[in-house]
Amino acid sequence: MLSVPPRRHSIADDIRTKISTGRIKAGERLPSEAQLASVYAVSTATLRSALALLHGEGLVEKIHGKGNFVRYPLRRITYIGGGRTPRTEPSADSALRVSVRTTNLQAHGQLIDLLGVSAESPLTELLCLSHQGKSPHSLARIYVPRDLSPTDVPTESHCYEGVEAKLAELRPPPAEVQERVIARPPTPEEATTLRISSAMAVLAITRVATDRTGRVVEAALLVLPGDRADALFTTHHMPHERTSGE
Repeated sequence: MLSVPPRRHSIADDIRTKISTGRIKAGERLPSEAQLASVYAVSTATLRSALALLHGEGLVEKIHGKGNFVRYPLRRITYIGGGRTPRTEPSADSALRVSVRTTNLQAHGQLIDLLGVSAESPLTELLCLSHQGKSPHSLARIYVPRDLSPTDVPTESHCYEGVEAKLAELRPPPAEVQERVIARPPTPEEATTLRISSAMAVLAITRVATDRTGRVVEAALLVLPGDRADALFTTHHMPHERTSGE
């Protein structure tokens, strides 16, 4: 006996088909949840469960106070290991831009251990939110000691590299970059900021750069949604030199 798929799956399949065939276009607002529930003759709870599947796939995003919208096709973003910032696939459509908010603060909580400084040491936080059109794309919090913080970081840039270039003007070249990558659910704040489902995994990358004296010159916390991101690490093995006795 064939099992009947749950109603939420058939609703999600129908909306997904309408999106893929162009009957509902990118950027278009879906009917209200009450209207959709009436169209599919289901409860609001079942309808929301169906939309949650589409949210998790990155096809639909919910904007607080406005409703559910079909996402524009998202550009892939690749994190390059070794101290590089995220880069996106080249595209002529919907250029990716980065907005930057700079805040002076004092070291507290995990920042004390992350940067190896004492409590209340002066730091600068650069909150970088990339966005494709009107859709948030990825999130990065970069922390540097106050004396290494440039005063002319642009509030908006075409890419992360522009922000990194400004930071590199004052800091010494990193001698070591340590990176930790984990997959985890987003925090409520991250899910709201990036407009993603709380069920979608994100790549959370912690990057700490130190100079030759062992001082931390930059610590970055990056959050890349799993529906559009991957990480690339390349290891160069140096061949051992043979001794004359070999």
